[in-house]
Amino acid sequence: MSGIIIEIRKRLKDIADDDIKKSGEGFFREKVKLYGIKTSVGSLIAKEYYKKIRNETKEKIFSYCEELWKSGYLEESFIACSWSYNLRKMYMPEDFKIFERWVELYVNNWAACDTFCNHTVGAFIDMYPEYIENLKNWGKSENCWMRRAAAVSLIVPAKKGRYLSDIFDIADILMSDRNDLVQKGYGWMLKAASHDNQRQVFEYVMKNKSAMPRTALRYAIEKMPEELRKLAMSKA
Repeated sequence: MSGIIIEIRKRLKDIADDDIKKSGEGFFREKVKLYGIKTSVGSLIAKEYYKKIRNETKEKIFSYCEELWKSGYLEESFIACSWSYNLRKMYMPEDFKIFERWVELYVNNWAACDTFCNHTVGAFIDMYPEYIENLKNWGKSENCWMRRAAAVSLIVPAKKGRYLSDIFDIADILMSDRNDLVQKGYGWMLKAASHDNQRQVFEYVMKNKSAMPRTALRYAIEKMPEELRKLAMSKA
């Protein structure tokens, strides 16, 4: 194991707090591994240690990220997410396979999924939008975190008005998903898309509201004017 990872883990153990750990566990229905560290503190640690490795190769930093992901600790996954996003200007198409593997093997809760996919995967997609087709394949996975990732990877681009037809394609794929965290994920994606494309998203919701789970529907229309929300929620 690399020295930098040993050093980080010792630091995390030294400042771990049982009360923060117990509080954090309450945000998840699945079992999560936590040290018990505030997110803001974890972010500072990620920045501090990145300064020590920033001159290393992208491949070497990705290998550190993989070590952090493998631990299963949420705080370590957040550091990995921070470091991989820091390298966004250096992404190449072949990096997608690495990111896909991390989602498939290591992501096991909504917080790790959203942190990684909103930033690292979202930035990659903006550089190489042809890989949205791969996200659509994620939407058909048996792994619920890959299905959620298919949607939340487009949150940031969606807010900028990008990839609307692809967003609707992914929503179609996830439409009847029985997992409420997947429903919330694609509902969130539609809500983000409504920022610049409110009319189109509203029309999509109205067209599909009989098939769309109420959880997804509520998320999708959350930022719309009250009169539109009432129309969307009405059973007529």
